[in-house]
Amino acid sequence: MGKSTTANAVKDYYAKAQAIINDPDQGKRFVNNVKNFLIMLVKIAILVGVGYVILAPVIGMFVNSISSNRDAYNPMVYVLPESPTLERYRLAIARMEYLPTLLRNLLYTGALTLLQLLICSMVGYGFARFKFPFKNFLFGCVVVMIVIPTHTIMLPLYMTFREFDPLGIVSLITGSSINLMGTTIPMYIMTLLGCGVRSGLYIYIFNQFFRGLPKEIEEAALVDGCGVWYTYFRIMLVNAMPSVITVAVFSIVWQFNDTFYAKLFLISDNVVISKRLEGLRPLIANVDQILDPTIQQLYEDAGVLLIVAPILIIYIILQKNFIEGVERSGIVG
Repeated sequence: MGKSTTANAVKDYYAKAQAIINDPDQGKRFVNNVKNFLIMLVKIAILVGVGYVILAPVIGMFVNSISSNRDAYNPMVYVLPESPTLERYRLAIARMEYLPTLLRNLLYTGALTLLQLLICSMVGYGFARFKFPFKNFLFGCVVVMIVIPTHTIMLPLYMTFREFDPLGIVSLITGSSINLMGTTIPMYIMTLLGCGVRSGLYIYIFNQFFRGLPKEIEEAALVDGCGVWYTYFRIMLVNAMPSVITVAVFSIVWQFNDTFYAKLFLISDNVVISKRLEGLRPLIANVDQILDPTIQQLYEDAGVLLIVAPILIIYIILQKNFIEGVERSGIVG
């Protein structure tokens, strides 16, 4: 019975091979199927490799954050700790004052994000639709904002807000300039003037998107009696929702994780939770008397994951719209 089955299988194999040889179209389909299969294998290998490179540090930090003291020094523990514990998270939440600081940081980040969406979308729309003097020069300045590192202008920024006195008006009224260091006011001023964190990139994204929208939309609105502001807020901005979501995600992530401007303007760590992370190790060493650097690293890993978690949740919720906005905004390819 087994020999006859094998013989039939061999006959079927040779019959299919002969059919492929006799039928050129079938041979091409076979070659295409093999080619597609190999391409699929290459794609899977690339995705798995890139995914491992990105996720391996996060997985490592998660494993460390739930490891006990004994697991930290056990060379046999690699992925799953033998005695998992949530003690790292409990102490990190307490020392970082996690929940109240996170709430203040989210309010601060949300306010800056809304301002950036409003200002950058208006500027991008103006560059895309209106003609005015020095338009190309001003758009070149926007590109320069993207290219030049912020570290090159940190000293002028510091001096500007350390002795804040625009056009001498403040000193004329009060007799001296105002020191805005230690407050969040410099960030709000910069954002309102279109110079906030990565505002140049956001203006470019909105400009590219609005340029891709047909002008007939605005012409139809004008015929219906709509003004410029009504057309912008009720028609153009609604159609630009993919870019709005893209900029919103970028802005939330960069504002939430910003430490450069927070340190430059001496913003309190009660507002910027990422600055709390920097003081986690000294607090654990001084208050809890945990002096072992290896054990301190476990608590720091827990703190990092606590800070990453809100941003990760926001990205998962907006992932589909974010990818669509990036594709339609013209910043890829």
